[in-house]
Amino acid sequence: MKRKLAVLTMAAVLGLSAVACGSEPAENDGAKTEDTAKTEDTAKDDAKGSDVANKDKPLVWFNRQPSNSSTGELDKAALSFNDDTYYVGFDANQGAELQGTMVKDYIEANIDKIDRNGDGTIGYVLAIGDIGHNDSIARTRGVRKALGTGIEKDGEINSEPVGTNTDGSAKAVKDGSIEAGGKTYKIRELASQEMKNSAGATWDAATAGNAIGTWSSSFGKEIDVVVSNNDGMGMSMFNAWSKENKVPTFGYDANNDAVAAIAEGYGGTISQHADVQAYLTLRVLRNALDGVDVDTGIGTADEAGNVLSDDVYVYKDDERSYYALNVAVTAENYQEFTDSTKVYEPVSNQLDESKSPKKKVWLDIYNAADNFLSSTYQPLLQNYDDLLNLDVEYIGGDGQTESNITNRLGNPDQYDAFAINMVKTDNAASYTALLQ
Repeated sequence: MKRKLAVLTMAAVLGLSAVACGSEPAENDGAKTEDTAKTEDTAKDDAKGSDVANKDKPLVWFNRQPSNSSTGELDKAALSFNDDTYYVGFDANQGAELQGTMVKDYIEANIDKIDRNGDGTIGYVLAIGDIGHNDSIARTRGVRKALGTGIEKDGEINSEPVGTNTDGSAKAVKDGSIEAGGKTYKIRELASQEMKNSAGATWDAATAGNAIGTWSSSFGKEIDVVVSNNDGMGMSMFNAWSKENKVPTFGYDANNDAVAAIAEGYGGTISQHADVQAYLTLRVLRNALDGVDVDTGIGTADEAGNVLSDDVYVYKDDERSYYALNVAVTAENYQEFTDSTKVYEPVSNQLDESKSPKKKVWLDIYNAADNFLSSTYQPLLQNYDDLLNLDVEYIGGDGQTESNITNRLGNPDQYDAFAINMVKTDNAASYTALLQ
């Protein structure tokens, strides 16, 4: 009897010992708890992330599409640098046509007061941003096409600047015509030039302000319309001359100051849906980092409910490029666009950090002084990086040389992904060489 009690007592002690040590029933031996599995999976993911070669890390080109600056031909090698490489921008041709149509519609609707000197010729001047930039080329062509002043060269409308063309003798353009108010008016591109400063920076607002000063001194009474490839240059010309002289000025980008200026006589601008572009720039990186389908949170709703409708963007698989669609901003609708840095409501939901953990991204802006990129695009990126759980390091360039930017990518190993905005569209290799 005593022996039996001793055995029972020992068994009880062993049982208590087993419970105290946290042992599981025999059928669960070797199994992991849910928390243990999560911890190990996270550790594996972190280890995997640290082992990814730079050449295999997600890469997004944005705003300046890798391409030949002379022909516009896309740099397919840069666009397919690895399986997680894409471009994000906007539909330049669609936007260019919108801008040209916006200018033409304004002229027709205001023909009774737009021919300032009554000579029967509607004269316009054009500020060209960068003669080698696809977006600038498209916008110049769009205006010339809509106004009938374009001349074909190699199957496309010539986008070269004409200098001064008050006598209509320039070879890169021709005189167009427009029917309005029961009369036929001649349309002439009086002058155009690339707004490039002495240091080599293009899309330069100060240069545009100086140009309108020169043009207005020489033939100001002949200028009926001012057109610009972007709002930065457009607003410089508007503030320097056309506002006071009540000459409608048209730009592109829908920057806050330009939209507000519509109430003061700025003719109009084009929204390239920067809110959608900025989201896409970071979203494709987030999806690649999470290892989910690239369409997640874009064409297909994510778990947080973020999704874009197909009327605000298009994706072209053969170009590995996402393009936001454009909207004309005029006196009729400008109040809807007064805050250009507001995130797009359909994609404004916070991601779950336990499923989309913090990752580090290197991102550059080719020119810290660029009006659109610094005042609209970067603030939008900074709003989205929090929503997408991305720790983004923002690098501002000088707008002149790639080395001013690439010299600051000395240790790519410390980043999980890259977003690149080049100075020149030809120079993708300057960046990819650093990731080899």
